[in-house]
Amino acid sequence: MAQVSLRKVGKRFDDTEAVRGLDLDIADKDVVVLVGPSGCGQSTTRRISARPEEHSAGEVRGPATTSVRGREQCA
Repeated sequence: MAQVSLRKVGKRFDDTEAVRGLDLDIADKDVVVLVGPSGCGQSTTRRISARPEEHSAGEVRGPATTSVRGREQCA
């Protein structure tokens, strides 16, 4: 495992904004719990940080690659 860093990450599903402007650092060997009501983006955030889900905006940095998306797609 290695550090994962999310900067201004956003995710849209058509007209629905699931994640907006998220900044999150997860250090090596940290355990992170995302808590919130149903539909607030916890599962989407988890999938973005693990990389099977593409993000619409921002930057995700991790052990293998850096992925950047245009911010104009997510207000």
